[in-house]
Amino acid sequence: MEFYFPTRIIINRGSVRENWDKLGSLGKRCLIVTGCNSAKKCGALDDAAYALKKAGVSYEVFSRITQNPRFTDCAEGAKAAVDCKADFILGIGGGSPLDAGKAIAWLAANPGSDEQQMYSQTLKNKPLPFAAIGTTAGTGSEVTQVAVITGTDGRKKSIRSEFIFPVIAFGDPAYTSFMPEHVTRSTAVDALSHCIESYFNKASTAFSEIYALCGARIITEILSQKLSDFSVTEQQRDMLYLASVFGGMAISVTGTCIPHALSYFLTENHGVAHGNACAFWLPFFIQYNQKYAPERAGKFFDGIRMKADEFVLLVENTAQHIDITVSADELEMLRPRWKNNGSILKALGRTDNEYIENLLKKSLLKEEKE
Repeated sequence: MEFYFPTRIIINRGSVRENWDKLGSLGKRCLIVTGCNSAKKCGALDDAAYALKKAGVSYEVFSRITQNPRFTDCAEGAKAAVDCKADFILGIGGGSPLDAGKAIAWLAANPGSDEQQMYSQTLKNKPLPFAAIGTTAGTGSEVTQVAVITGTDGRKKSIRSEFIFPVIAFGDPAYTSFMPEHVTRSTAVDALSHCIESYFNKASTAFSEIYALCGARIITEILSQKLSDFSVTEQQRDMLYLASVFGGMAISVTGTCIPHALSYFLTENHGVAHGNACAFWLPFFIQYNQKYAPERAGKFFDGIRMKADEFVLLVENTAQHIDITVSADELEMLRPRWKNNGSILKALGRTDNEYIENLLKKSLLKEEKE
């Protein structure tokens, strides 16, 4: 068993302003990477500006990151970092700005690098130091060595390297109170997916199992109280954020599994929010593990104090309902996405190409569903 986790994590309301000196230790010039509005709306950008100024760090803001960040946006961000002579990158937001920030940190340290070099991790220089401020309770990107970036071909692809672990991650659950209900729901089931996919994973270890089980227990307990009224208290937001960090730490060891691997095209081709796209496959994944890993499934549901059918109902009542059908032609075009997919192969049961193809047909093919 091996565990490597170089990120300093500070989770507390007011954590960014209170720990301004931690940012000052990273350099004297910074590029802040954010989305268009959310970092400003929730107060995280103002807190970061306060901390950087107090630490004597000059900064510029790159706020052109959209959902499912593209390589072209990251390349522009890297140019902005080079132009302002940034010593480090500070990402603020949910998974999209944080993943983009990791890619920008690597590209900025290797000016002129192309997309193929980034995905193949053949960049010569190590990334600039990257710091993260998480503003959602879902992706866990602030504590992982993974960045998911959409290539010029429109496909989401993962970069996984110990070099892109954030140096420091700030978590202030107060930022999540500005999320609308549908985002709170989607990010919660995303974090839950991380926990479950990590727990039922060939790469799991004692460390990852502890994080996964703790995170899943917290999320299911809170969501169980929210079925009739989804108003989330301050204390519950604190716990949901902690659970998302647990989920991130779990997948930093194992990576994700079948639900994430099969979710990407639902986002790319059908506009389904990432968390809801993952949740679409969770009921299947639970039944799958009850069949192929029954003892492990029993331990998991004992650990979260919930029966499997109750869990499935909870996911279905929390996530957005998805009613999507695909044509045989689209399914054929998707085949390279799941054929011999590394994440799928981490599952504990049957993972051959024929099995996955039949699953997709049964779940999504119009003729099969009718």
